[in-house]
Amino acid sequence: MPGKEIALQILRTPDERFARLPGYAFSPHYVELPSEDGARLRVHYVDEGPAAADPVLCLHGEPSWSYLYRKMIPLIAAAGQRVVAPDLVGFGRSDKPAERSDYSYQRHVDWLRAFVETLELRRITLVCQDWGGLLGLRLVADEPDRFARVVAANTFLPTGDGAPSDAFMAWRAFSQNVPVFPAGQILQGATRTELPPEVVAAYDAPFPDESYKSGARQFPLLVPIAPDDPAAPANRAAWQVLERFEKPFLTAFSDGDPVTRGGDIALQQRIPGARGQQHVTLAGGGHFLQEDCGEAFARVVVGFIAATQGTT
Repeated sequence: MPGKEIALQILRTPDERFARLPGYAFSPHYVELPSEDGARLRVHYVDEGPAAADPVLCLHGEPSWSYLYRKMIPLIAAAGQRVVAPDLVGFGRSDKPAERSDYSYQRHVDWLRAFVETLELRRITLVCQDWGGLLGLRLVADEPDRFARVVAANTFLPTGDGAPSDAFMAWRAFSQNVPVFPAGQILQGATRTELPPEVVAAYDAPFPDESYKSGARQFPLLVPIAPDDPAAPANRAAWQVLERFEKPFLTAFSDGDPVTRGGDIALQQRIPGARGQQHVTLAGGGHFLQEDCGEAFARVVVGFIAATQGTT
């Protein structure tokens, strides 16, 4: 029928792929989100700590999932915070639309907004890294009243108006040309510590075969690298809001990430809430600093929340 919406083909990773993952004994939680064609997408999230506490929303990037935060979640929860760590659509234990055309920047912003609204999260401390920032900062700009503070780590909000780094362009080319997309090895290559084989395997767990990797393959192409990129206008509009955002904003970048190096300075200079904060550079961390220095990163988050209580 002309104009009829084509239903999403959705893949769901079998639960047994996630059995006995090292360091990840959290109970799974799920919420169903609607898509434009009427289908329901099941999104997985970790929810630890006191249910009545204000939430710390931990957003992962590409091609990781909430497993990335396994070292941080217990420490933040032990400090009395509720930690909510979702798997983005296409990643982790969340549903995975099968076609690469199913993935767009705006769709992911909309899915994340629906997730936050369904869980009725407010007074959020956002902790975001990699694509977690590309999506989370858009949500902060769309609904600033939902957020109490932000911790940004190895992330940015690109508009395509500046030249991307050579490291990012090399990653973009690799992601499209490698015959088998090696999620676990990508995590290993972007960390400074040697990951045990079982941890590498945990990052491969969401993807039984290449058919599950459409989102992982498509994400690098969704980052705006030119001014006329489809997502560029919305990101520019988001910056107009962020440049008036006065709630506490902390950067906690690592010292060893060639992809986002210098992004912390840009955030500090452009966002009013970043002024006067005790910004942190975490030593010994690669791009996925949650692996290299997760405990130190968690202490930064806990300390920042404590230092800014009552200021929002």
